[in-house]
Formats: sequence, structure tokens, C-alpha cells
Amino acid sequence: MGAGGILKDQNRYVNPRHRADNCGILLDMPNVLVRALNGLSGTRRSVDTITPRRTFDDVILPPATRRALDQALVHVTRHDLIFHRWGLGQRHPTGLSLAFNFAGPPGTGKTICAEAIANALGRKLLLVRYAELESMWAGETPKNVAAVFRLAREENAVLLFDEADAIASRRATASLDHSGYVRESNTVVNVLLRELESFNGVVIFATNLAANFDPAFERRIRTHVLFEMPGVEEREKIWQVQMHPTLTPLADDVDFRALAERFEASGGDIRNAVLKAAMAAAAETGADHLKAIHHRHLEGAMHDVVSGRAVMKQSLFRPLENIDAESLVPLQPVVTVPLMVSVVALVIAVAALLVALLV
Repeated sequence: MGAGGILKDQNRYVNPRHRADNCGILLDMPNVLVRALNGLSGTRRSVDTITPRRTFDDVILPPATRRALDQALVHVTRHDLIFHRWGLGQRHPTGLSLAFNFAGPPGTGKTICAEAIANALGRKLLLVRYAELESMWAGETPKNVAAVFRLAREENAVLLFDEADAIASRRATASLDHSGYVRESNTVVNVLLRELESFNGVVIFATNLAANFDPAFERRIRTHVLFEMPGVEEREKIWQVQMHPTLTPLADDVDFRALAERFEASGGDIRNAVLKAAMAAAAETGADHLKAIHHRHLEGAMHDVVSGRAVMKQSLFRPLENIDAESLVPLQPVVTVPLMVSVVALVIAVAALLVALLV
């Protein structure tokens, strides 16, 4: 019996004020709400099913990344030979999953390469985002993790965990964990490790922070592929392949080599810059058939992308650094005290709402 007469059984909260009916069954309204919410946020909602169309010809990678990826492909294409025809699967019945770690900065081709692997195998790609997989209810997140692997078995699909450092983070000691958060996180990691041992398929972990992985994952991952930032040669090719070879109207002054040498950007940054430049060119006055993407459009768009990336790194406690001030819209001064008061008030309101639902 908990404080205030509330009976607590894990994530089941029963208020004794809820009257039993004539059959002696306790009316448990909060759990009805829990079940309803869980039904709305099932496994399918946290997983995107992708029919792969892109191949390795669609991605331009530095030589070192390409070599590591080729090694990963050997594991995939020779898996049947090694573990079935050579009999090693009988000697090693667990840990047969092909787990790869794709680590590197955002926009360096990790998701495209995962899609290319699924395409090469003729399978669907299940994209899992932990932010949508995580549940606010105790014990539900580990169940969701197990359900994702079950779904991959049923559909014979390749699993891709995006931002995998969030789900495979280092386990911690729960001795001072009064809220249960550390215990829940440790349980999620344990369930993930167990599922990897029994899963006989391809699992790809994509992360920007591989150092946060739990050490137990190291021996379960077959190949680590480091996705490096592209060099000048790769960036020039990336600029070129972003354009349609016959339909995109490029002006004669466009110099992809100059753009590649000036901006140290990822493939994702270049993609965003091309789309921005196309919108800027299309928005200019004049007949559509006379419009074209000029070098100034691409250069200005790349400035916007770089400045936006710098803005995303700023916080209330650190000034903006290394940002082209001319490319930014002036911001009003931030009044930190009223902001903090508003945040505290919001937290109190949310807590009061949860208490009202559980009482």
C-alpha cells in the first residue's frame, strides 16, 4: 500500500476510492486510459517500413568508408556459406545476427547505405527511431523493443536503429535511482542484447555518438563502419549527382569544384543547399522557361545551411560562435528569468495533470 492509500503494482495504479461493482470487480479507470494510450502507440507507429530503391551507386563515399562497407557486405553475402554450408552455425547457434555499427556525423550516408544493403538482399527496411519507440509507461519500452525484432522476423526485414546510442547506451548503477529511470534504461539494454543473441538477421545501428554504446555491444557487432566527412573530390561528385542530368536548368557560371573546395559540408548539407538554391531560383521574377540555377544561388544556399547548423549548436548559456552574422536574422535578447519561471510552471502543470489522471 503506497502513500495516500494508493495500491501500486509496477505500472498499475489503483485508487481505493474507485468503487467495486456488485461482482466485486474493482473499477480501474487509470489502467483503462493506459491501455488506450498504449493501443494508439503500438509497434507499427514507431517503425517506418521502407521499400528500398536506392543502391550503392546512389551514394558517394570516401575510400576508407567504402572499403569498410565492402567488408560488411562480405558478411551479408557469405553468411549462408559460413554458417550453414560450412557448419559454423551448428557450433555457434547464438549470436548469428549480422549487426553493423554505422557511425559518423549526420548527413554522411548512413541511412542510404542501410537502404542499399536491404535492396541488395531483396528485403524491406524497418527504420526504428527510439524517440517514438520509448514509452512513458514503466515496462513498455522493453516490450516495444522485443516487438520490433518480432516484426522483423515476421517480415524477414533488415532492422535499422536510428540514433542508436539512445537505446544502446551504457548501463548504470541503479542504487540511487529513486525514479526508476536507470532501472528502465538498463532493462531496455538487456532486452536488446538478448534479442540480438537470438535474432538471425541483419541489424544496423546508426549513430553520431558511438562512444556512448554499452561495451557489451562491441562483441556483438560484426563490423564497424566509420562514415567520414567527404573530401573535396567526393563533395564535387555529390554536388553533381544532386542535379537531374537533363531537366535541372543549370547556368553556365555554376562551378561545382569551387563549391566543393570552399565548403566542407556533408552530403546531407549539400542536398539541402541544392533544394534551397532551386527554390531561390524558382522564386525570381520572369518566365519559368528563362529561369536557371546560378552559382550565386548555390553559394548563398550553402551559406544559409552552414549558418543554420551553427544556430542549432547554440544554447542560452553559450554565445554563438563562428557564424556569419550577415546571414542571420537578428534575434531579440533572451530574458532568462521569465523563461525559467515559465518552464517551472509548465513542469508543475504537467505533474498536476498526471496526478489527476492517476488519482
